[in-house]
Amino acid sequence: MDSSTPRIEQQDTPQGRLFVVLGAWTAADLTPKPVWEALTAQLQQLGGDKSPGSWDLRQLEKLDHLGAQLLWNHWGHAWPAQLEVESSQRAVLETVARFPVTPAKPRKTNWAEPVILLGERVLAFVDHLKSLVRLVGQLLLDVIRLAKRPHEGPWRDFSGHLYHIGATALPITALVGFLIGVVLAYLISQQLRQFGADAFIVNILGISLIRELGPVLAAILIAGRSGSAITAQIGVMRVTEELDAMRVMGIAKGFRLVMPRALALAVVMPLISVWTTLAALLGGMLASQAAMGVTPSFFINSLPDAVEVANLTLASAKSVVFGLLIALVGCHYGLRVKPNTESLGQGTTASVVTSITVVILVDALFAVLFRNVGI
Repeated sequence: MDSSTPRIEQQDTPQGRLFVVLGAWTAADLTPKPVWEALTAQLQQLGGDKSPGSWDLRQLEKLDHLGAQLLWNHWGHAWPAQLEVESSQRAVLETVARFPVTPAKPRKTNWAEPVILLGERVLAFVDHLKSLVRLVGQLLLDVIRLAKRPHEGPWRDFSGHLYHIGATALPITALVGFLIGVVLAYLISQQLRQFGADAFIVNILGISLIRELGPVLAAILIAGRSGSAITAQIGVMRVTEELDAMRVMGIAKGFRLVMPRALALAVVMPLISVWTTLAALLGGMLASQAAMGVTPSFFINSLPDAVEVANLTLASAKSVVFGLLIALVGCHYGLRVKPNTESLGQGTTASVVTSITVVILVDALFAVLFRNVGI
């Protein structure tokens, strides 16, 4: 055994039992699990908090407050009748005795806590839903106001959002769409080759990319890229008290902040969806030629016959809804940000997660409602 290992030796003397404390009683030496378990078992064998006898700490190598607390707890928060210590050791023990640390009481489980937690979640969801419905109603009123007085509209903000949300997103959406098309074509080709149905790869790629994957993929990318930016922009305005300044000056935040972003996303999302779909079809066409020998001319000529125009119309309509929802969710969480940076980070994260979830749910709803359109 190492000489620094914390331990207690029991000696029988004419005056009674003597407990000699040896080793290093510090946090670094006591915290290893084998040492702690061995020392705890030894203390229990000595009789617990009421063990009689004398204690000698003068042969200790080291002693810190953790070791002193362990001894103090073993003594039952009372000094032993006979105690031999150095002056420095007594100072540490007196400090521990002056500032006792009582263990926390075990928390009792309450059967009502899950019910209370569920109620809080339901109330929070209802509160978010009310705010979102109010935001949609205000957006409709702002659109009517814009239609009546278009010369008062925030057109410069609208064009700026078109550029930042749409034009700057074209490279990343094209890259991701192209790669998705390549991966999808390679996976499909492995299955179709087994049945000699190489020509049907155009049908599968066309339907899947134009109808579903293109709009959803574009919406998810825009939700993570621009939805978070919308929440962060409005949230920073809350932190820097710009929203309060707008209210003082009588500027409607819905007309100047929410409506331009919602209209810009509604306009640009179908274009980004078509752009992403074209990039995905290009990747799928090149991968089909490499994997199955399907020529680009055959792919392009067969695509109109394989995919009806109604699929593109449905995809564009879905994209408009996706854009409006992403903008509304981003503005909703941005306006709910409190004037601190922690709330800003939480709101941005919640905005991205909620936007992506809403996009997938709405896409599933479209798939069920329009399952007979274009197929």
